[in-house]
Amino acid sequence: MSMSQLVMALALVATLLQGTAAEDYTVGNATGWTNTQGATFYSNWATGKTFEVDDELLFNFATGVHDVAIVTKAAYDSCNATNPINRFQTGPATVRLNSTGDMYFICTVGSHCSQGQKLSINVVADDDTPPSPPPPNGTPPPTTGTTPPTTTNTTSP
Repeated sequence: MSMSQLVMALALVATLLQGTAAEDYTVGNATGWTNTQGATFYSNWATGKTFEVDDELLFNFATGVHDVAIVTKAAYDSCNATNPINRFQTGPATVRLNSTGDMYFICTVGSHCSQGQKLSINVVADDDTPPSPPPPNGTPPPTTGTTPPTTTNTTSP
């Protein structure tokens, strides 16, 4: 392979990799995760955004003042925090979106959820990711269970 062919191949690989980068979203942008913005603030914030597998949501909130819980649709609709799928009480908290489908987030502190501190999103497959190859013959089908999102708590300096 000539040097010019190698350079072209590397440029092509770099271009392809650039298109597969995950997005990092700060929920609420500079406002962060709070209950002072009204009932439609977070749904308005999410409008027009496409959330894909491997993107990350950063929930900026003060520890002890707010939290973030991943809940079912029924719990989201009723602001019921009794049995969250996952809950983060130390802010800021980062949630990696690792599966497709609807996801629901609420604050479980006081009446914050009913005041509008809740977010509903739909996570789609990354368009840049090639489809998985089919399993070889004789391989049992995968289970239908979902993988819970990967989460990390981060602390502010």
